[in-house]
Amino acid sequence: MQMQSLDEVYMNKLKDLYDAENQIVDALPKMAKAASSEDLKAAFEKHLEQTKGQIGRLDEVFEMLGVSAGNRQCVGMRGLLEEGEELLNGQEGGPALDAALIAAAQSVEHYEIAGYGSVQTWARELGQLEAADLLEETLEEERETDESLTEIAESLVNPDAGAEDIENNPELIDDSDEESVDQAEEA
Repeated sequence: MQMQSLDEVYMNKLKDLYDAENQIVDALPKMAKAASSEDLKAAFEKHLEQTKGQIGRLDEVFEMLGVSAGNRQCVGMRGLLEEGEELLNGQEGGPALDAALIAAAQSVEHYEIAGYGSVQTWARELGQLEAADLLEETLEEERETDESLTEIAESLVNPDAGAEDIENNPELIDDSDEESVDQAEEA
């Protein structure tokens, strides 16, 4: 698709994000169901509700612009979600799967952050300040979700997954760190 103006680029990306959000609404319940960590489950469920609100904001933007969301398919999001779906096939729940789910979810969040960062900037450039404010609100939610996932990963999921790995595979401990481990145990 050849685009001749910033307005066309903007409209194309808005439609892309609209489809991406709708795909995410379908994926989040599966991710929440697969999560072992109650905190991660709650984060996915919270983001599902946010995503529905984000779709509503996009509907408002399209209404302001007098255009339809159309039926554009977001191929990028489809690929990210297919990768995430592969994690769920035949996997037992547990901290390692939770860590993988967080990584997949953060890939989705980063895609959205990039997209919303662009469209809200373009909206401002095109003088569509109300639309820009709505898009900025969504951008901030996406950033907050990414930060929340990082916190869950760093404080809960990754330490649990690492401890489980060491418990099941003591050979993973680096021998050069034995002195540090001994010193920590003595303290």
